[in-house]
Amino acid sequence: MQNSYGLAKTEPGGSGCGANLPIHAEEKKLFMIGKIAKVTGSLILGGFVFITYEVLSLKKLLQIDTQAIHHEKLKSFVYVRTASLNPSEYQGITYQARKEIHKAVRKILETEAKIFRRPFNEQFGTFDGEDHECALWLLLKKSRSEDKEVRLQAVQDLANNSHWHDYQYGTVAQTCDQRTAIGLARSKDVDLRFFLPPPPVPKIKSDYPIEDELRVLLVSLPQTGLDPCVQYFTSLALRESSQTLAAQRGGLWCFGGNGLPYCETLGKVPSETVELFCLQALVQHSKVSSHCDKIEAKGGLQLLQRIYQQRKDSAKIQRNIIRIIGNMALDERLHSSIVRAGWVSVLAEVMKSPHVIQSSHASRALANLDRDMVKEKYPDGVYVLHPQYRSSQPIRADILFVHGLLGAAFKTWRQQDIDRRSDKKASEGEEDYSQCWPKTWLASDCPALRIISVEYDTHLSDWKAKCPVEAHRKSIAYRSNELLDKLRAAGIGDRPLVWVSHSMGGLLVKKMLVDASKNPEMDKIVNNTRGIIFYSVPHHGSQLAEYSINARYLLFPSVEVKELSKDSPALKELNDDFLSFAKDKKFSVLSFAETLPTHIGSMIKLHVVPLESANLGIGDLIPVDVNHLNICKPKKKDAFLYQRTLKFIQDVLAQELGD
Repeated sequence: MQNSYGLAKTEPGGSGCGANLPIHAEEKKLFMIGKIAKVTGSLILGGFVFITYEVLSLKKLLQIDTQAIHHEKLKSFVYVRTASLNPSEYQGITYQARKEIHKAVRKILETEAKIFRRPFNEQFGTFDGEDHECALWLLLKKSRSEDKEVRLQAVQDLANNSHWHDYQYGTVAQTCDQRTAIGLARSKDVDLRFFLPPPPVPKIKSDYPIEDELRVLLVSLPQTGLDPCVQYFTSLALRESSQTLAAQRGGLWCFGGNGLPYCETLGKVPSETVELFCLQALVQHSKVSSHCDKIEAKGGLQLLQRIYQQRKDSAKIQRNIIRIIGNMALDERLHSSIVRAGWVSVLAEVMKSPHVIQSSHASRALANLDRDMVKEKYPDGVYVLHPQYRSSQPIRADILFVHGLLGAAFKTWRQQDIDRRSDKKASEGEEDYSQCWPKTWLASDCPALRIISVEYDTHLSDWKAKCPVEAHRKSIAYRSNELLDKLRAAGIGDRPLVWVSHSMGGLLVKKMLVDASKNPEMDKIVNNTRGIIFYSVPHHGSQLAEYSINARYLLFPSVEVKELSKDSPALKELNDDFLSFAKDKKFSVLSFAETLPTHIGSMIKLHVVPLESANLGIGDLIPVDVNHLNICKPKKKDAFLYQRTLKFIQDVLAQELGD
């Protein structure tokens, strides 16, 4: 019998049970399949959804931000100053077209190199950077070239770039070599971002003042075979509080194996003053090459860096430190140590100082470091006023300025001081005041000249205490020998030369020329001298020597006053010797003479160099209505005093200057 589903209905006890069994099993099988399909479908669907979700999540996690890649490319993670990440700011249609052309040209050149089997030009290598990045790295590579001309041009091109990002200046600072860094520092208007800041110096205990470190450095320097005055000033610097230091540290400061002399005391003085004393003693030590080695070995460069950074309010301390660096830079073996100590960035910054004294000290130090461009060396007291930077302008001749006693390499040659009460117009133009007219006016009018100013100590230092053995230093003969050696090292005599001197500096010029004429090694100085300018030089003595001993000491120490006396044998002999060969050499000579008296203090008024004494006997003599101090200080650029000086220089150097 069939049921309503069309299946046979099994009767109880019937004999057809064997035939009905498959029908029941098939039904059960279909039921299980359906159940399994439901479970499996749910699992598959759920798994697919889960996998899809995970894939999407993973994709999101692994997605790379293209701006981050560009950021990495710019390496702004090192230099965090702002740099645009928007390509549209600098990648216009022209930029993209140029880039595609560059790629096409590169492929053509690569193919050509393969066909003709020749090396592929590295300039079109596989580096796929932007144009400005290619230029940077190419310039850096050229700056290390064996070809000097290529090297110098690369440094100049680097310095002339003013449109780079911060990270690019930083890249140069981190990757350029020592020679390139020095060249950049001597480039005019260079961006200071080209230089890494000085490295951090080790910290010291708060209870251990810097002046104590300076004393330790001074004591560690060689103490035998020294100049007597260097010994004296070193002991003077060390003596302050030395008894207290000995009690604190269980010993006595020693000098050459002996205890320091205690003939006098400085008393309790400010630490800055003690530092200055020590630095002035270090200046003297830095003039000795072997002592420079010791200063470097004892960590002196780092100590000086710490003092320099801490004493930014003291121009005198900083100037003495840079003076020491300039002296140490005379030894090429110490150049790497000076650069590593961070002094190139410091000197590059000081070069931009508006103060001529500061910038000229830095200029001298960098010139002594720059062996790639400068063949001369500038010893202590010899300063280049022009050119202070690297320049493509060829140097045709030298002008040498020599100040008188109590003068200086810079202040003697400043513009005449402005009297605001009597000259309102001059006061209004004070911003154009020249701190050193040879550096500003003369360099502008005669850019092909190398202008040098020398400085020699009148008291060996600024200390009021005088060295007991200093007297012989003040003689003209001693100073002549000392300066001649320095000037030859600076290349004086290699080019046509004009001397410019004031007061007793003129006597020193005459003595140097007389001495040079007797020394075959100094012949060049005499033979290349084209002319001499004398500003109120006492060729036949000064009235200053006629006054009381107290009045003399107001201007000159006793040795110089004796040499100024009208009856001085040395002065007469010098003048006769000079005239005898000056006439033979046919030197061009221009002399200026003061006509107004000079006020010395509030009580003394005199003609320091009268007209008859300023008359050498050869050349032109021009009286000027000024006093002794202002005879070498023109009121302004168009004043007669400067214009006549300029004309003389241009006339005697007409051939060299091309006029």
